[in-house]
Amino acid sequence: MFSNRTRLFIGIIFLLSLVILVDKQMYELSSLALMFIVLLGWDYIRQGTLVVAARYFHHKDYENAERSLLEILRPEWLSKNRRGYYEFLMGGVCLQKQDFDDAEKHYEIAAQYPLRSVNDHVAALVHVANISIRLGNPEKARAYLELTEKYHEKINAKMRDVIKRLHDELKRQRT
Repeated sequence: MFSNRTRLFIGIIFLLSLVILVDKQMYELSSLALMFIVLLGWDYIRQGTLVVAARYFHHKDYENAERSLLEILRPEWLSKNRRGYYEFLMGGVCLQKQDFDDAEKHYEIAAQYPLRSVNDHVAALVHVANISIRLGNPEKARAYLELTEKYHEKINAKMRDVIKRLHDELKRQRT
């Protein structure tokens, strides 16, 4: 929810409060300040800066989105729901930079985690298939497109159209 700079500022305020409260022997309030410091640290570990990065990403500010995502030192420590979204956003940033190998890797990881909606999950699979087609790996593309078939009834028409176009592209490459 916060950027690292904001987290650090709030943490310093709570730390100073903790020192002052312990000095004044107000132990109940000092334990509350300590609890807020721990919660702030826990929020960073489990949530990271994804909310800030998502805001930048949705406003198409990919440079700041990437900077916010890189503030997360250990993505593997993020909660299960957040890890998939981190990988999805990082894949989108890599795609915008035309770094297709990294984008493919991030979308593959994102597809292994729960995402916000079925459409997001299918989008991750479709991105991997599309990149695989572009990189000359049609077998991998077919495998990922087959994974999208079980969600066919739950996805929107736009996503169905994209999947159909990718199938058509694979058929054209075969001939």
